[in-house]
Formats: sequence, C-alpha cells, structure tokens
Amino acid sequence: MTDLHTAAKACLDASAPDEKLRLTHATWQAFERGELRADAAAPPPVPIGPPGRPAKPRLVSARQLPQRGLGSAEGRAALVHAVAHIEFNAINLAWDAVYRFRGMPADYYRDWASCAHDEARHFALLSDRLAELGHAYGDFDAHDGLWEMAAKTAGSDTARMALVPRVLEARGLDVTPGMIERLRGLGDERTVAILEVILREEVAHVAAGTRWYRHCCERDGLDPIETFFTLLRDCMGVGLRGPFNRPARLQAGFVEAELDRLAALVPPAAAR
Repeated sequence: MTDLHTAAKACLDASAPDEKLRLTHATWQAFERGELRADAAAPPPVPIGPPGRPAKPRLVSARQLPQRGLGSAEGRAALVHAVAHIEFNAINLAWDAVYRFRGMPADYYRDWASCAHDEARHFALLSDRLAELGHAYGDFDAHDGLWEMAAKTAGSDTARMALVPRVLEARGLDVTPGMIERLRGLGDERTVAILEVILREEVAHVAAGTRWYRHCCERDGLDPIETFFTLLRDCMGVGLRGPFNRPARLQAGFVEAELDRLAALVPPAAAR
C-alpha cells in the first residue's frame, strides 16, 4: 500500500483500541519513511459513518453522564476515562481529516497524520493509568459529541477545521489546567504528568486546525473571523462555555479579536 488515504481509512476502521494504535503508529512511521503519500488517483471517500470503535463504552447523551467528584479513586478513574475517550475520538478525527479531504497540500496530511500518532500515544498513557486505577477503557459511559460534529462537517474542510480543532478540541486547552490543579491538590502526580503532556501537545493540534482553517478561507476568498462565527452559529447554535485559556489559545493561533467575540457569546452562568 502506498496511498495515505487508504492507510488512513484502515486506521479509522479499526475497532479494537490495540489494533487502532498499532495501525496508527505503523502508518505514521511508513509516512515518515516516505512510503505513503496522498494519491490523487485514490478512490473518493465514502460517506461518513461511525468510526471503528469497541462495543464499550456505551454512548449516551452528555446530559446523562453522572458528575463524579475527584476525591475518590472511582472519581479519578472516571475523569481519566473521559479524557481517554476524547483522545480515542481524536485519533479517529485526525485520520478522517486525512482520509476525507482531498487535494490539500502535503503539509496538511503530515500535520494530521502526526496528530493521529500523538493522540494514539496519549490514549495509551491514559489506558495505562486507568489500569493502575483498576479500570479499563469502556468501563464508564461516554458521549459521542466529537464524532457527531465530524459527521456534521464531513462535507466541508473549512467547517471541519473551524469547529473540531478550534472549538471542541480547543475546549481541552481551557479545562485541563483546572483538572491539573485539582489533581495536584489530591496528590495524583501520575495523572498530572500525563495531562501536562497532553495539554502541551494539544496546543500544537489546535494550532494545526487554525493553520488549515485559514488556508481554506484564503483558498475560498473568505474572511476567517466572520466565517468562523457564522459556522459557529449555524453548526452549533448554542452558547459556549467559558472561561477561555487565552494564553494557550493565542499560542494555538487565535487572535485577540476572536477571543473577545467568543467571550461575548458565553452566557453569564457558563462563564465560570
């Protein structure tokens, strides 16, 4: 196999976590060796459907997920599981970005294949931590919000780059520092160390989303700020949660004008 799109689809379709991680690492390494490239003659992408994933966790509405405190080992395990679920979805999102959107510059495919490799490494770290806490991926319910947005934006690389990395994944930049602070206060330095790695590397992933979102806007003659807020309104249609981690978001390519407008969209009750 020499086509990167086909290899990305194989990673996307793998349902067992161990197999998805194995294929992801192997595909990234083959790409790095120059054995894979995006082939313009590859078959077009099939309509988006559910990605490869295990039978568990059970997927429920986000409103159905219980709120657990971090004071117990069970509560900390539930938090680690929630982050692991995000990272598992992020592997699929990165490979779908490689598979689905054709005719992009070579660096686009490098960025998202690299991102998939990073997310797989994050998932492995969190899976190991779950095992230390007496649990495994699938032991807690989860929601499907990230992939639902992937399906909603499957027809537009501009919308995908705007709303998945720059909204849903960027939320991790906002909430992870608070998780780290609370876990450090509980003496859970093992989980803190993992979250610090993830936070540092997620800045680069959101920055990739920003970079390619702006590329799409420039290609199509669109104003990136106005288009972002139009997509946010049309595709999400709900108020955002704050506060925002402005330093991390600025590192990830947001500009002050965007952050000011985002802050204005946060309802007062969700600003804390």
